[in-house]
Amino acid sequence: MNRLWKEFSKGLWKDLPPFKLVLGLCPVLAVTNTADNGLGMGVAVIFVLTLSNLLVSLVRKLIPAKVRIACFIAISASLVVAVELLMQAFAYPLYQQLGIFVPLIVVNCIILGRAEAFASKNPPLLAVADGLGMGVGFAMSLTFLGALREGLGTGHIFGTNVVWPGFEPLGFMVEAPGAFVSLGVLLCIMNFAENVRRRRKGLRAVEGPTHDCGSCGACGSASNC
Repeated sequence: MNRLWKEFSKGLWKDLPPFKLVLGLCPVLAVTNTADNGLGMGVAVIFVLTLSNLLVSLVRKLIPAKVRIACFIAISASLVVAVELLMQAFAYPLYQQLGIFVPLIVVNCIILGRAEAFASKNPPLLAVADGLGMGVGFAMSLTFLGALREGLGTGHIFGTNVVWPGFEPLGFMVEAPGAFVSLGVLLCIMNFAENVRRRRKGLRAVEGPTHDCGSCGACGSASNC
């Protein structure tokens, strides 16, 4: 149980995908102009990531090493098709808002990265915990970023007014420049918080990524990390 919690919880802060691993930035920048879009994309990624991790783990010993990436893509593509059909049936306006970024989940580096680095090397329960934790962390990140941009850009979050009378919305926050500015500020805050935490523990502050990628292997250069 402790191992399951460890694998799940790492995706909530230690290896938070957009801000600690700096992965999956395409949807992070493109669909977070509203909190609704961020949450919708996050839920879709949770579904695909958790089930793809489970399926990859179940068949990991049956897949030849030379075709493993193609097999991982085929598994995630099948799940993404299921997500598209479900969204078209039950959340069509959201599906239209997200557009091309729903099918692009297939090649999201978080999906393929967790399949290669973790699910293909671990049993199903751990793979599900890893996928669910990473997915929830990704959804939380997109929802928070979307709420921040929507609140500052329109004065509303999830259709509710959140600003004081006389507030002048910052229109650029819901445009492309606002995505880069918001992401940069949040990355700065996350790195600052991590360095404060390390100093309090007597550790040296770091200037680069704060996660330990030495055991990943997804980029093929783990021995050089």
